[in-house]
Amino acid sequence: MAYKASGAGYADVARHFRTLIQDGDLSPGDSLPSVQEIREQFDVSAKTVSRALAVLKREGHVTSRGSLGTVVAEHQPTYRSGAARVELINRGGDGFLGGETSVEHMAGIRSVDDLTIAEALGVDFREEIAVRTRVFVRDDKRSVYSVSCYHIRAVGAVPELPEQGPLPGQWQKLYAERTGREVHLSPERYSARIATPDELRRLHIPGDSSSARAVLVVSTVFHDEEGPLAYWEDIYAPGLSHSAQSS
Repeated sequence: MAYKASGAGYADVARHFRTLIQDGDLSPGDSLPSVQEIREQFDVSAKTVSRALAVLKREGHVTSRGSLGTVVAEHQPTYRSGAARVELINRGGDGFLGGETSVEHMAGIRSVDDLTIAEALGVDFREEIAVRTRVFVRDDKRSVYSVSCYHIRAVGAVPELPEQGPLPGQWQKLYAERTGREVHLSPERYSARIATPDELRRLHIPGDSSSARAVLVVSTVFHDEEGPLAYWEDIYAPGLSHSAQSS
C-alpha cells in the first residue's frame, strides 16, 4: 500500500498550537481559542479538535481550567522526542534543550531481532537494517535513550547512515535530495513497557536483569511513497515528561 501525507487532521491542529506554545506566542495561562473557533480555523470536526486537545493535554502543554476553557500549562515538558527535535530544526531552531548534550553515539548494520521494529519497517525478522543510537543527558542525568532504525532502502540513498560519526545533514533531507522523493513523518505513538537490560544500562537506571522497570516509549515512522524508511524510538527514563511532535 502506498504511503502519502494525510490532509488536515487532529495532528495538524495539535502541531499548530504546540508550535505557538514552544515559540512563546502562547504563554503559560493563556487561553486557547474555543472548540468552535478552532473548528472554523481548520475546517475540521469537533471530534478532531477534541483529539488534538487531548494530545496536547497528554503531552503536558495545556490543561483544562473551568470557565477559561483550555489554557497553556504553567510547567511545560522538559524533554523532546526525536520527531520534535526534527521539527524544531526544520523551523530554524536548536534540537537540543538548554544544558543538554548527547553521548554514546553508535552506528552500524545489524539484523532485526525485535518484531516491533520489523513490523514498523516492513522487513523480515533477522533482515539487515542500519541502526544509530545515542543517549541524551541533561543536568548530569541521562534522560532519553534514542534508537533510530533505517530500512536498507534508506541506506541505499544515504550510505552514511551506518557509519560512525555525525551525518552531513538531516538524513531525510539527504534522502529527498538524492532520490527526489519527499519523506513524511507518521504521528507519534506512545506506549509503556518493561525496560530491557541494555536500556537500563544506557540510562543508568539501577537494577539488573531481574529488575522490572517501566519506561515510556515514544515512536514514529518516516516513510516515502513506497513505504517505511525509518523507525525511531525514544525511551524515557522513569519520571520524565517530554515534548512531542504530533500524535
